[in-house]
Amino acid sequence: MSHETISQSISIVHPISLSHGKNAEVWDTTGKRYIDFVGGIGVLNLGHCHAGVVEAIRDQATRLTHYAFNAAPHTPYIELMARLTAFIPVTYPVSGMLTNSGAEAAENALKIVRGATGRTAVIAFDGAFHGRTLATLNLNGKVAPYKQKVGVLPGPVYHLPYPSADNGVTCAEALKAMERLFSVEIDVNDVACFIIEPVQGEGGFLALDSEFAQALRRFCDEHDILLIADEIQSGFGRTGQRFAFSRLGIEPDLILLGKSIAGGVPLGAVVGRKALMDNLPKGGLGGTYSGNPIACAAALATLGAMTDEHLHAWGAQQQHAIVSRYESWRAQGLPYLGRLTGVGAMRGIELANADGTPAPQQLAQLLGLARGAGLLLMPSGKSRHIIRLLAPLTIEPVVLEEGLDILEACLKQLD
Repeated sequence: MSHETISQSISIVHPISLSHGKNAEVWDTTGKRYIDFVGGIGVLNLGHCHAGVVEAIRDQATRLTHYAFNAAPHTPYIELMARLTAFIPVTYPVSGMLTNSGAEAAENALKIVRGATGRTAVIAFDGAFHGRTLATLNLNGKVAPYKQKVGVLPGPVYHLPYPSADNGVTCAEALKAMERLFSVEIDVNDVACFIIEPVQGEGGFLALDSEFAQALRRFCDEHDILLIADEIQSGFGRTGQRFAFSRLGIEPDLILLGKSIAGGVPLGAVVGRKALMDNLPKGGLGGTYSGNPIACAAALATLGAMTDEHLHAWGAQQQHAIVSRYESWRAQGLPYLGRLTGVGAMRGIELANADGTPAPQQLAQLLGLARGAGLLLMPSGKSRHIIRLLAPLTIEPVVLEEGLDILEACLKQLD
């Protein structure tokens, strides 16, 4: 199928055309079946065409397909926000707004923190990814390809090392870099917020150091700086909990949501402390499609399926399967097999040379081998050398094992 009418600036990982899917399996237009370890890049925690989500979409489509909430409120938006704010595991009163995507949630969060603090500077982290819109580009901790050829970006934005056991950056090193930043680069009193992923996605599934997270929370409190947690990829059960920040022992001031919030229908949100969310003038937040009724209905069905019991069981099952298989591969001495990164079902497998340097060429080879064998994988990491495993949480155990079998066979073929 020709892509001539589609911008060639869109990069495609897998040169196939998908036709349909069910839970963790998809089929292309030739009828070939694939096991899906990409999940729409973390969008399909409940899998393709989840029965409850599909039913909710169909039912809502017969009632009201769209209304702009800021023109006239509708019940799906109201019901979803009540359910969603109750789903956020924090101790303070929560309110929020719905958006069309995670990037749009990040953009609105920047407006909110500027209004609340009267400051403009933002501190982000190396390896971060927060979106492809103009303001979020500058938050990303990587130039190529996101920041190339677009000129001066909105700011000011500064970056710090991201401390994680998965990348070897310690809490002490990150704190030392932060001390330098505020002694050399910028006055701490000019900083509006820190924005951080509890587990980096694009960066290679790196889990944030909990000691650093708690030190950062204390620092923000001492200096009246807001803390934003980007849970767009790590949220809604990917780590075995509702949200990944809970494992860090902190509560952020604002939380960015998206991806798996609505079972594959475009939706995002920014939620947090009610006083922050209410600080802009009337009309300062909103959007024509933000909180579309069909998307809200899909999100309500999604939240209904995401009980703590389900999330824990799904996460534990995937974690056990992935970790057990990885340890077997290590014992076999598979070539180019590097570290296992991440937590829960949010796992990355690094491909590395014997000297520990990244092996992006082997990852590119692996993508093709796996696709040919019926498995779709997604790359990540600064050097594009880490496989990120994003199979639906609801994947059948037999299908998960089949996918891991394919991955093992392909790893053995790398040269």
